[in-house]
Amino acid sequence: MTGWRWLGALVLIAAPTLAQPVPVQVERTATGWQLLRGGEPYRVLGLGGESQLEVAARLGANSIRTWGVEGLGAKLDVAHALGMTVTAGIWLGHVAHGFDWHEEAALERQRAAVRAAIEQYRDHPALLAWGLGNEMEMGQAEEPVVWQEIQRLAQLAHVLDPHHPTMTVIAELGGAKLAALQAHCPSIDIVGINSYAGAPSVPRRYAEQGGDRPYLLTEFGPPGVWEGGPRTPWDAPEELTSAEKVAWYERSYRANVLDNADTCLGSYAFLWGTKQEASATWFGLLLPDGARLAATDALSEFWTGRPVDDPVPTIEPLVAEGPREGEPGHEVRVRLVASDPAGGPLQVDWLLSGDPATGNAGGATEATPPTYPRSILAADETGATVRLPAAGRYRLFAFVRNGRGGAATANLALHGVPRAVTTDPTKALPVLAEGAAPQLWAPTGYMGTTEAIAMDPAWTDRPHEGATCLRVAYESGEGWGGVVWQHPANDWGQQAGGWDLSGASALRFWARGERGGEVVTFSFGTLRDTPVRDTAHGELQVTLTPEWTQYTIDVAGADLSRIKSGFAWVVAGQGRPVVFFVDGVEWVGLDQAGAPPPLPELTPARAAQLPLVVYDEPG
Repeated sequence: MTGWRWLGALVLIAAPTLAQPVPVQVERTATGWQLLRGGEPYRVLGLGGESQLEVAARLGANSIRTWGVEGLGAKLDVAHALGMTVTAGIWLGHVAHGFDWHEEAALERQRAAVRAAIEQYRDHPALLAWGLGNEMEMGQAEEPVVWQEIQRLAQLAHVLDPHHPTMTVIAELGGAKLAALQAHCPSIDIVGINSYAGAPSVPRRYAEQGGDRPYLLTEFGPPGVWEGGPRTPWDAPEELTSAEKVAWYERSYRANVLDNADTCLGSYAFLWGTKQEASATWFGLLLPDGARLAATDALSEFWTGRPVDDPVPTIEPLVAEGPREGEPGHEVRVRLVASDPAGGPLQVDWLLSGDPATGNAGGATEATPPTYPRSILAADETGATVRLPAAGRYRLFAFVRNGRGGAATANLALHGVPRAVTTDPTKALPVLAEGAAPQLWAPTGYMGTTEAIAMDPAWTDRPHEGATCLRVAYESGEGWGGVVWQHPANDWGQQAGGWDLSGASALRFWARGERGGEVVTFSFGTLRDTPVRDTAHGELQVTLTPEWTQYTIDVAGADLSRIKSGFAWVVAGQGRPVVFFVDGVEWVGLDQAGAPPPLPELTPARAAQLPLVVYDEPG
């Protein structure tokens, strides 16, 4: 009996005990803190994620962490059958997702959700702790109302469930967030800290900031794309190989879990599974087919005290023979060096995909980029030759497997450079057409609190030029709203379309506020991680005055070969309705838009190479 059938049998065997909670306490010792479970000391040897739990248990992990309660009952049952525990995350709202910590109705809904989750799962024997929120302080870390509400939720948790400790998880230790948490949240028993490049220094920084309770290292791994690191001339991050990432897991684990054991109760490594964030392999301890990567073996040795019996393959960074950027059609030869410590044969799979041009710092899962198998001209265990299919950003992956459950990965960023074009500063292409004139883009992309948005394209009071201008009203003082001018209409990146604006040097427009002081973000190229995306993006946040002012977004050197989102505005709630006016929106440098280049023929990657999403931030 194998796999989930075997797990199902274990769950059935364990079922009669499911109503008996195992008490968990945080206890102060003579030298610091420890966690007690069922009266016995308990070190958290954990993973973030819930796939392949039988593999995790076999490797020595004893706990998993979730970010929300969806499907939590089944996860608790499987963990219990394997002798593991679960820190159950309960998602709390983020201001970036539109949650307002000052809105009582929203807080009441959140409190009800927290209550329901605790009442439903508090008696499960696999439950270790309650994780109240994940990085919910971002954008408002020193806002007292956030921490006061977390204290209220922690108090509620203790009343409903006196058998399990409470934790809230923060993003790093910057600013005064730890001081605010400690000042306002006495009922939080454990501080959860997500830290990547800074994880090895967390013990020192936590002590220097006066940490007054134990902590768990709730996410750690290689440095995030938002934390600097080498980048290409076209600003693509250079990713470490799976072998190079081991050092970051080891340094972080040793500094916190081993060398700071009196304050750190354990850790949850990120990520048990794979996720499309910056790339398909940036974070992840497994490939989607369950193959282990080197960091998994390193963690297993920490947990069990012995190396794994069959180490994964080794791999070196990919090396390009010659330039790795050029015009469409440019060929790049890439060398691969990998080996099996056991001396066995290796299988190498190559994958060329699009490369998202995002600086994702909030953890949201990105759309899986398209893949270009026909652009791989030759490939074997020593390297590959690829032809750049079009202008744009690409990433070439090598997936190396030993056929015994071990794997290694490396990738290299590539760049298709737009062909040189000329620009004519005397020409301009209008975006807002007056009267019955056709428009290249349609204002159909309503976003945010759409019911609060009103636009009148034929406003006649004080236009800047011609007979009319666009009047925009966001009739709410809260939340946010915006509109994107799209081609085709109502498309969010699923259909072919857009316009080739090669030769344009700038997006230029006039704007004024009704009162002055209105803060508006204007942009173009909003589709950055969709199947069919804009090839360039630009934005400008302005504070308007009552007088017409001209604004410019420079696009010199950008790849404008496919612009599906020709113009956009976004307003965040500013305590009162916002009214502003726009006129003379035009692309400078050309007077005609061309058809975009045909989309390359795309074929999905093999199932074993596609990201398996096990973690996504709701909202």
